[in-house]
Amino acid sequence: MLINCVAYKEGARLVDLPVEEISTYLDKPGCFVWVALRDPGPTELDAMRREFDLHPLAVEDAGRGHQRPKVDEYGDALFVVMHLVEFVGGELSVGEVAVFAGPNYVLSVRTGSKQHFLGVRERCEREPELLRQGAGYVLYALMDAVVDRYFPILEVLEAELESIEERIFVRGAARVNIERLYALKRKVMVLKHAVASLRQFAGKLYGGRVPAVCANTQAYFRDVADHLARIDDSIDSIRDTLGTAITVNLSMATVEAGDVTKQLAAWAAIFAVATAFAGIWGMNFEQMPELKMRWGYPAALGVIVGTCSFVWWRFRRAGWL
Repeated sequence: MLINCVAYKEGARLVDLPVEEISTYLDKPGCFVWVALRDPGPTELDAMRREFDLHPLAVEDAGRGHQRPKVDEYGDALFVVMHLVEFVGGELSVGEVAVFAGPNYVLSVRTGSKQHFLGVRERCEREPELLRQGAGYVLYALMDAVVDRYFPILEVLEAELESIEERIFVRGAARVNIERLYALKRKVMVLKHAVASLRQFAGKLYGGRVPAVCANTQAYFRDVADHLARIDDSIDSIRDTLGTAITVNLSMATVEAGDVTKQLAAWAAIFAVATAFAGIWGMNFEQMPELKMRWGYPAALGVIVGTCSFVWWRFRRAGWL
């Protein structure tokens, strides 16, 4: 569906216009048109292709979705794909925003996400001096909004990791910890895929030969690239800590299993002593002096209890029980 379609001139908002009138304002000097779509169908995308003369391959990617973050050049236009990451029911959901930026237009196509960019438009309109730079600044504002939304997600992942680390040495929590660690690892990889690819291609937008659309906004795109680098480094740090935490947690599980094995072995030894005495006195020999003793039964029980108690004390002292 069409979210909005607005024409601008010299950094000022001119008018909201229907799709049919886009070409009229594209022909006016100093004007550019900013269109936002959400989950468009083939008909809407085809209409935009005709209005802005978009490359068919880029339009196909925008309509199909499930693209990796990238920056492609088609003549004097740019096609940028970014992942929109958000928490939905405790899990990370990934949507996409595809941005077509040309000399006098910006078209954003959002799919599979509830995140909107109304605040970005309002921000740009409050800064007419910057908006006067045209499509390049709008593209920067959209990228900056997407990247800034990664920071709160990163903070949640870091807090969750700290929470798990506090319970790693809690006895009996190994199974729960390993499940939480692997669940967190999946979330971290979702964010990593969104950030790493975009960071790789963001360098095209500043320094050296840059697309004409970004010629006057290289400093802004350098700032976005810096944010991406910070997030990517933090993600790598989390991944390293996750690897260490998983190793420690598995070691703790092994230690706990070893403790259980030692306890079972200790109790088996104690009962083996009692079984040995009972086995000896349970033999059906006629010539056994103990059978005729008046205090034989209490004495036998005393020997068994005393010996087992001594063995229990030795295991207890050794830390097996």
